[in-house]
Amino acid sequence: MGDTASSEEIIVENEENTLNKIEDSDKTKSDDEIKVKDKIKSKVEDIEIVGSVKFTKDDTDIYENIYIVFVEPESSGNIGFIARTMANFGLKNLVLINPSELEKEAYYYAMHAKFIVENVEIYKSLNDFLMFKKINFVIGSTGKPGGSYNLSRIAITPSELSEIINFNNKIAIIFGREGNGLNNDEIRLCDVIVSIPTNEDYPIMNVSHAVAIILYELFKDRNKFSGIGLIEANSIEKEYLISDLKEIIKTLNLPEHKQKTNLQTFKNIINRGFITGREAHTLKGLFRKIKLILKK
Repeated sequence: MGDTASSEEIIVENEENTLNKIEDSDKTKSDDEIKVKDKIKSKVEDIEIVGSVKFTKDDTDIYENIYIVFVEPESSGNIGFIARTMANFGLKNLVLINPSELEKEAYYYAMHAKFIVENVEIYKSLNDFLMFKKINFVIGSTGKPGGSYNLSRIAITPSELSEIINFNNKIAIIFGREGNGLNNDEIRLCDVIVSIPTNEDYPIMNVSHAVAIILYELFKDRNKFSGIGLIEANSIEKEYLISDLKEIIKTLNLPEHKQKTNLQTFKNIINRGFITGREAHTLKGLFRKIKLILKK
């Protein structure tokens, strides 16, 4: 026991040394950010004015990071309408999961966005797509948001999503089947759920209309999105935090259903909070110390 505790204490000490090095690195990053800001100010010729919103040419890469995913579509017409909507907002990455046969209506309704339909990517399952593309942040959509007793379906509005989303990540926005949307297993693959507030007498929207509303909210204040700022924790860092908390919860001898509820709640908070890499590292250090104390 004594030898084990001693080696673990060494691990903690090493981790604290690493944290100090990161703090020094953060100071350097601040200087780098000032240089980048000055560089952008000097590139007046690279600014395009669209209405009252400014877009830098360098920012156009952000559009490459967004994938619109349609799960098991039945109507080729809806595929075409979604492609047209995507083109309205400068997007082109359309993904279909296990679709029915693509018919000419998809190209007809896409109008000037036929190129999106022509370059559509098809996958057998949602999980196959997420793994292959190494998506950092998964946004699910639903017309039936959950409450306190349905943690996986707790939803935010599109406008709330627009305030917190980081477009520098690889992002997938998932839309479900025309008939019954996303199933519970697919919802669990998502980091956050978005739902459009509608009249409770008829809450389910046409999927292409839902795509239009969500994309409008995300892009209406495009000038707010910038590549400069805090670096968000990536999916691996978040998974480490969730794994650490899972180990801690197991030591508390809670009933299995409460363990799952506590873990899901923490996952929701982490993904909705958009924590930085620095914050994730700090939490990981805290969790490690908690685990050391619980083992004594």
